[in-house]
Amino acid sequence: MAALLLLPLLLLLPLLLLKLHLWTQLRWLAADLAFTVRALRCKRTLQARALAAAAADPESPEAGCSLAWRLAQLAQQRPTHTFLIHGARRFSYAEAERESNRIARAFLRARAWDQGPGGGSRAAERLCAGDPAAGSSAALAECADDGVGRGEGTVAPLTPGATVALLLPASPEFLWLWFGLAKAGLCTAFVPTALRRGPLLHCLRSCSARALVLAPEFLESLRPDLPALRAMGLHLWTTGPETHVSGIRDFLTEAAAEVDEPVPGYLSAPQNITDTCLYIFTSGTTGLPKAARISHLKILQCQGFYQLCGVHQEDVIYLALPLYHMSGSLLGIVGCMGIGATVVLKSKFSAGQFWEDCQEHGVTVFQYIGELCRYLVNQPPSKAEHGHKVRLAVGSGLRPDTWGRFVRRFGPLQVLETYGLTEGNVATFNYTGQRGAVGRASWLYKHIFPFSLIRYDVTTGEPVRDAQGRCMATTPGEPGLLIAPVNQQSPFLGYAGGSELTQGKLLMDVFRPGDVFFNSGDLLVCDDQGFLRFHDRTGDTFRWKGENVATTEVAEVFEALDFLQEVNVYGVTVPGQEGRAGMAALVLRPPHALDLVQLYTHVSENLPPYAWPRFLRLQESLATTETFKQQKVRMANEGFNPSVLSDPLYILDQVVGAYLPLTPARYNALLTGDLRI
Repeated sequence: MAALLLLPLLLLLPLLLLKLHLWTQLRWLAADLAFTVRALRCKRTLQARALAAAAADPESPEAGCSLAWRLAQLAQQRPTHTFLIHGARRFSYAEAERESNRIARAFLRARAWDQGPGGGSRAAERLCAGDPAAGSSAALAECADDGVGRGEGTVAPLTPGATVALLLPASPEFLWLWFGLAKAGLCTAFVPTALRRGPLLHCLRSCSARALVLAPEFLESLRPDLPALRAMGLHLWTTGPETHVSGIRDFLTEAAAEVDEPVPGYLSAPQNITDTCLYIFTSGTTGLPKAARISHLKILQCQGFYQLCGVHQEDVIYLALPLYHMSGSLLGIVGCMGIGATVVLKSKFSAGQFWEDCQEHGVTVFQYIGELCRYLVNQPPSKAEHGHKVRLAVGSGLRPDTWGRFVRRFGPLQVLETYGLTEGNVATFNYTGQRGAVGRASWLYKHIFPFSLIRYDVTTGEPVRDAQGRCMATTPGEPGLLIAPVNQQSPFLGYAGGSELTQGKLLMDVFRPGDVFFNSGDLLVCDDQGFLRFHDRTGDTFRWKGENVATTEVAEVFEALDFLQEVNVYGVTVPGQEGRAGMAALVLRPPHALDLVQLYTHVSENLPPYAWPRFLRLQESLATTETFKQQKVRMANEGFNPSVLSDPLYILDQVVGAYLPLTPARYNALLTGDLRI
C-alpha cells in the first residue's frame, strides 16, 4: 500500500526536477561520480608510487626520478610485455630498460662519472656538482677527464642537471635517449625538428643547452649552423654511423659499448618534485618558440592520463604525433607507461596506411589531434577501415563536424576529447562523450581539478574587472577566459629565459587579494548543462563592426559545406577601417568546385553579418605547423592584395549580396571607400 502511495511521487519527481532546472545537471551525475572515483584512484596510485620512490634505497634504480623508476618497475613487473612497436621492430619493457641503461651510462661518462671497478665514486659526483667537501685529486681528475681526452677539444664536461637537446624524429632511439638522460640526472630539451638557423639557436640558448644529439638525416641541412653550434661550446652527437664531420660523433655506437646494468637512483632523484627535468617548446605561431619548463611532478601526473581515459594495460595505443610535442611524449609515451600498455609509434602519420596498421597490430586506442581525424575522413574508402579493433579515440582539437563524420564512418567507437596546455596546470576530459565538448564543469570535477571562466575583453586583451578590481565569472553560454589557481598541488613553472615570459601568463588578485591564477589564453564556454566547449584563442578572436568574432565558430560553419575540405579563418587589417575583417582560406574537397552562391547563402543563414568573412582565399593546401596547428599570423600578415598573392581571391560586396572575384580594380575601390564590405 505504501509503495502505491509513493509511486505518483516518483513519477512526478522528474517533472519537479525539470521545473527546478536541476534535471539537466542530475542526469549526468552517474558519469560525474564514475569519473571522480577513477580520478581519486589514479591520484592514490601516483601518490603510492612517489612514496615508494622516496623510501627506496638510493643505490637502487627505484629511488630516482619518476620517469626512471617507473620504467624500472615495468621492467620487473612486465619484462616480456611489448612496450614499443616501430615498423618491424618490437621492444619489451625489459629491453627498453636495458637500452636506456646503456644510454645513461654513456651520458654519465660525459659527466665524468664512472661506477666501474676501481673507478668513480659519489665523491666525484658531488665534486662535479660543485661540492668542495668531496675534494680529492682523484675525484677532480674524474671530473676533468671528459671531452678533452675523447677528442672534443675545449668542450667542457657536462655537469649534473645540464640540458641536452634532442633534434630527432619519433623513433625508439628518441625514447632511449630521453630515458637515459633522465636516469643520468640530466635535463632534456625536445627541439622541433623543422627548426634551423635563428629559431634553432634561439631554442638552444633559451634552455641553456650544453649538448645536442641530432639525427644523421638532419646533418646536411644543419651544416650552415655548425659554426654557431660549435661557438656555443656544445657537445655534438648524432644517432647514426660515422658522419665524417669533424667534432661530431655517433653517440649510439659509444652507448653500445656500455653495460646495460641499472644506474643508482640517487643520480636522478630531484631535490624537489617540482624541479625542472624537461623543456618542451611552444609552437611559436605568434613568435619565437618558448621553452616550457616541465617538472618531475608533471611527468608523474601524466602517468595517470590513460588511466583517467579508461585505457587498460592490455590495450594497444596508436601514436603518430611528434615526440617533441606534449601530446606525443607526455600523454602518449608517459601515459602508456603509467598503465604498462603497448604503443605503436609512427615516425610520420599516414592517413592511407592508418587502418592497415591498426589491423596489423591489433590497435584498440588511437591518440589524435583533430587534424589527423580530418585527414582520415577525407581519405577514399578502403577495406582496411572495416573490421578494426579501435574502440577509443583520445585527443584534442576535434571539431564537431569532423567528429560526426569520423564516428559515422569508422564507428562504433568512443571519442574522448580532452583539453590541456603544455605549460598549463589545468586539464579537462569529456568523459560523457558529448559531441563538441572538451569537458564538464561539474562541482565534483572542479573540486579535484579547480578552474574558472572569467570575463575577457578582446579589445584590451585583459580580463574585465569590477569596481574593486576583481575579475568576474561568466554566466552560462558566455565565452570566458580559462584560468586555474596556482598552488603547491598545481604549480606553474613558466618558461626558461626572462621572467617577463612567465609573468605574462599569471593573473594576480583575481578573486581576492594575493591570489595567483594561470592564464590559459583560451576562451571557453560553459553551457547550462555544465559542458565546456572551446571557443577561441585570445589571439585569434578579432573585433569587427564593434563585435567579437571567434575564428573557430566561423570555421565550423564553413566546414559544414560538402565542397570544402579545410578552412582557416583569421582577421586582416583594412586601411581606413577599425578592427579586423574576417578572411577565410579554403581548400576544396576533390572533385568539387567552389560554389560561391551556395557559400554566401550558407554563411548568411548561419552567421551574424559582422562574422561573415569579407575575403576568401582559395588554396591547394593550408600551411600548418608540425603539430598540425594552422598558420594564422603569417596568413594575416600576407593580407588580401591580389597583386601580391597568387591564390584566387574573392571579396564580399554587401550591396550586391555576393562574393565576387577580388580584382585589382575592386581592391583599389575598397581602399578608396567606393566598395562596401
